[in-house]
Amino acid sequence: MKLKKLVLTGAAGRLGSYLREPLSKMCDELVSTDIADDIGNLYDGERYVKADLAKFDEIEPLVEGADMVVHFGAIVDEVPFEEMLGPNFIGSYNIWEAGHRHGVRRVVYASSIHAVGMYPKTEFIGTDVPHRPDTFYGLAKCFTEDLGRMYWEKRQMESVHLRILSAAQVTNPRALGSWLSYDDLVRLVRVAIDTPVVGFTIAYGVSANDRAPVDNALASFLGYRPQDNAEQFAEQILAEAPQADPTDIGTMCHGGPFASIPLGQSAVGSMGIVDDRKKT
Repeated sequence: MKLKKLVLTGAAGRLGSYLREPLSKMCDELVSTDIADDIGNLYDGERYVKADLAKFDEIEPLVEGADMVVHFGAIVDEVPFEEMLGPNFIGSYNIWEAGHRHGVRRVVYASSIHAVGMYPKTEFIGTDVPHRPDTFYGLAKCFTEDLGRMYWEKRQMESVHLRILSAAQVTNPRALGSWLSYDDLVRLVRVAIDTPVVGFTIAYGVSANDRAPVDNALASFLGYRPQDNAEQFAEQILAEAPQADPTDIGTMCHGGPFASIPLGQSAVGSMGIVDDRKKT
């Protein structure tokens, strides 16, 4: 069934750039939003509105009449808590509260492995493990997952929280297990929208990697069946990588570099992420 209206936050970001076109085909109207001045050429049925997630009066009008919100807007690195508070904590509250006031049925949220990033990689973790954040960034994901659960249990507003592992090019050994291809990202978001009933659901955002360190069994009802596998990159990545240090927290924990950095300090800069956002 084609939806009447979808809202996409974080539309100017790297992942948002890959979601805009498929989302525009799932609805009559796609409202894309971010804090950038513009996002380039728009797809059929798409319009762009510049808005700050931390400002309720800018967010509330966007969700009026929307069936669902795909909430990918946030600071996507570790920063001091004071900088994280507005977009990542208050921004999530604004999305859920505005959605509740306007009868939004469901929010599909870009959560993260960093909500449970301090678990050892030797533990094959499911979607039901207790929170164990590795950073203020991960803490914001925990907050929003709990917010979503509360709005479901108290206000019957559905949400699917996608704990994305590594949605970027495979450039290091960790990514051999954590990779989420852009095609699988689209597949995951699509089923999170299309599944008739979801209640409150957590699902890991990861491709069909031989080395995937997480278990999506409890979210199997979504019908997410990833098609890509990072093992195709293993021979080259492992041949070029330095020997791993088993005493390094960043090597041993699910959160990778986020697990080893001091709170409030950037981790993304050391991860070699390629800015290959889709151009319109």
